[in-house]
Amino acid sequence: MTGMLIRSQVKKVAKAKAEFPANLVEKKPRTFSIGGAIRPSGDLTRFVKWPKYVRLQRSRRVLYKRLKLPPAINQFSSTFDKAQATQLFRLLNQYKPESKAQKSQRIADAAEAKAAGGNAASKKPVCLKMGINHVTKLVEEKEAKLVVIAHDVDPIEIVLWLPSLCKARGIPYCIVKSKARLGALVGKKTATCLAVTEVKPEHKGDLEALKTLCDAHFTSEYEKAMRTWGDAELSERQSHKVAKLLAAQKK
Repeated sequence: MTGMLIRSQVKKVAKAKAEFPANLVEKKPRTFSIGGAIRPSGDLTRFVKWPKYVRLQRSRRVLYKRLKLPPAINQFSSTFDKAQATQLFRLLNQYKPESKAQKSQRIADAAEAKAAGGNAASKKPVCLKMGINHVTKLVEEKEAKLVVIAHDVDPIEIVLWLPSLCKARGIPYCIVKSKARLGALVGKKTATCLAVTEVKPEHKGDLEALKTLCDAHFTSEYEKAMRTWGDAELSERQSHKVAKLLAAQKK
C-alpha cells in the first residue's frame, strides 16, 4: 500500500504544469559602462577634445562678443553682403595669377620664338597683386585701383591700418569674408589682402561699378566707422541674471 501511494504522488508531481512568465521575452537592461553594451550613435561633440587652435578660435570669438571693440577693430565687422561679394569675386576670378606650369610654358614659348628669330617679348598677364607689403607699396604709390581686405585676419594688427592708408591715398577699398576665399583666388591657403592694378577694357565698367559700391559702403562711411564702438553682447547666463533683476524691480 505504501509503495502504491508513493508512486501515485510521483505521478502527480510529474503531471504538474510548468508556470510561464507573462512575457516570454526576459528583460535584460543594457549597461553602457566600460566593457558593457555599445553606445547608440549620437552627437558626441561634448566628448571631443578639440585641437588647441580650435579652442583658441572659439575663445577669441566669444571674447570679441563680450568686450566693447574699439572702432579700428569694429570696422572689420562690416563687410560686403552676399550679392555684393558675388559681384566682386566675379571680376576677381578673371584675374587669377598664372600657375607655375603656365609660367613655364609662357617662358618656353618665348625662348622658342627667340631661337626662331621672331619676337621674344613675353608679357606677363594682368593679374591680382597679393601680399601685405606689396599691396601697401601699390597703395602708397597710388598704383592700386581697388583694394580687397579680409575681415578675419589674425592677428588683426596686420591689416588694422590699411583702411586708413587707403582713405588717405584716395584708393577705393572693401572688406570681405574671408581670408581663405581670397587665398583661393591666388593659389594660397589664405590671403590678407589683394589689389587690382589693371583690368582689361571689357571689365572697366565692372570695376567702376565696384568702386561706386566701395565708396558708398566704406570710403564715405569711414569717419562714422571711426566713431562707432562695437557693442558687447551678454552671455546667456548674464542675460538671464539681468532679466531676473529687472523682474524683481518691477515687483
